[in-house]
Amino acid sequence: MEEVVKIINDIKAGRIKPIYFLMGEEPYYIDRITEYLEDNLLTEEEKGFNQMVLYGRDTTIDDIVANAKRYPMMAERQVVIVKEAQELSKTIDQLEKYAENPQTTTVLVFAYKYKSLDKRKKVTKTLEKHGLVYESKKMYENQVGQWIKNVLKNRGYGIEPKAMAMLVEFLGNDLSRIANELTKLEIILPKGSTITPSLIEENIGFSKDFNVFEFRKAIGEKNQFKAYQIANYFAQNQKDNPIVMTNGLVFGFFSALLQYHGLKDKSPANAAKILKVSPYFINDYIAAARNFPMKKVSSIIGTLREVDVKSKGVGANALPQGDLLKEMLVSVFN
Repeated sequence: MEEVVKIINDIKAGRIKPIYFLMGEEPYYIDRITEYLEDNLLTEEEKGFNQMVLYGRDTTIDDIVANAKRYPMMAERQVVIVKEAQELSKTIDQLEKYAENPQTTTVLVFAYKYKSLDKRKKVTKTLEKHGLVYESKKMYENQVGQWIKNVLKNRGYGIEPKAMAMLVEFLGNDLSRIANELTKLEIILPKGSTITPSLIEENIGFSKDFNVFEFRKAIGEKNQFKAYQIANYFAQNQKDNPIVMTNGLVFGFFSALLQYHGLKDKSPANAAKILKVSPYFINDYIAAARNFPMKKVSSIIGTLREVDVKSKGVGANALPQGDLLKEMLVSVFN
């Protein structure tokens, strides 16, 4: 995030590169930088003649270079933006010759999402030398909570720990989806508000009491009544709580619990770091470790694999989701 802020600040200060090659697995920051360049390098009057947006699937490197070599009309510069540039991955090496001597009156932007160039290749080194190469990497899920907190703080909002954990639990490390949901909340909440689990339930659609987060927690605490209660809710709301996702998240929990059992240093800070989970969840693992010894955890993981296979219709004659969830819980608690 600091690198992105620096890129934007340099643009604001007029330190503009002739080429921006934005690449990587996390599209969120690629889109943000691209949008900033698209919106702010030219005035609205200049954009008509001097800003062009191309798409990787519909163009070639030769066409891009031909457009980049044009001179601006009645403006200091022109902007050529190539979206979905990853579609050009097989021919991207052809960009090297232009990158060696880019047009100084053109800002050429590549949004190369979900993959990255090999940094050892000459084209990458040439782009770095004469332009800017930014790689946007996926965040680990244990980093996303702090990211949410920072984003909201910068926008004048707060968030309760459980609400933050719910967003991470259901949206994972997809920053674009999380940002969209936060924007929805900001539209209806005044500045200075604190986002609570109830607000998330009411406006995003996650139940604060009947969700995988609470289901997993109930299992870890051996709270059978609550676990079966949530399982019944899932069975009645299958569209919002598919068994494949539920089983996958419970499987992930017990896989991390197995790893937790093997830690020499079980301090909360170290455990969160090693397990790559939010510190908010560590108490769940501590409680579950007391209730489920390592041997039992290994057995549960085997059961969850079987449930996963059955949930996909293999050897189960399409058992109802409710029956599969009950089968899971019987095995876990016995």
